[in-house]
Amino acid sequence: MKKVALITGSKGGIGSAISTQLVNDGYRVIATYFTGNYQCALDWFNEKQFTQDQVRLFELDVTNTEECAQRLAQLLEEEGTVDTIVNNAGITRDGLFKKMTASAWKDVIETNLNSVFNVTQPLFAAMCEKGDGRVINISSVNGLKGQFGQANYSAAKAGMIGFSKALAAEGARAGVTVNVVAPGYTATPMVEQMKPEVLESIKAQIPMKRLATPEEIAKAVSFLASEDGAYITGETLSVNGGLYMH
Repeated sequence: MKKVALITGSKGGIGSAISTQLVNDGYRVIATYFTGNYQCALDWFNEKQFTQDQVRLFELDVTNTEECAQRLAQLLEEEGTVDTIVNNAGITRDGLFKKMTASAWKDVIETNLNSVFNVTQPLFAAMCEKGDGRVINISSVNGLKGQFGQANYSAAKAGMIGFSKALAAEGARAGVTVNVVAPGYTATPMVEQMKPEVLESIKAQIPMKRLATPEEIAKAVSFLASEDGAYITGETLSVNGGLYMH
């Protein structure tokens, strides 16, 4: 039987690369999409030429605690197992803190941090009972070093790291590992739409003088999900070209 991996934010630049990588690794991927966005998710599914055996599109509002509890319990019944969770859903609402609205703060915390509870909590006990599981949370270099104009985003991404360390301690005896991948600037379609001069100024700050590829982030996830990563837990794997060394 194929192992099953649930991925939130599966359609974005990094999420797409992770989905493709885990399909190539032999997983059945449960790719979540936001409520009402089925056609957009289906277009992505067809563009990537996935089969229904490889990828199941799964409607889920990751900010809705009750919905996640109900839908994920149902998913467990239908699939029989969820072996790997990749919490990748994320948004930005950037702005100077002195002008930041409460909604800009709450939206980012709900989507980037509270979603990690909402998605992981309904599945974690079953992983522990089975004695095997992987939780991989996609944070950011800005969760480690902070970033001007991103108090909300940096707080959420740093919160993911603290959460992962605490949950790693709870899951260790049961054979469930919990780790973080913290990407630096990555060449996603959104980033590549920046003005060339802005992109060049970003690259100039990075010791390796280039952006990460989404596939490089996906390979880090693949390693932590594999048997080769079975003895790693509570760790943050930075993939940032030397931008921040901690």
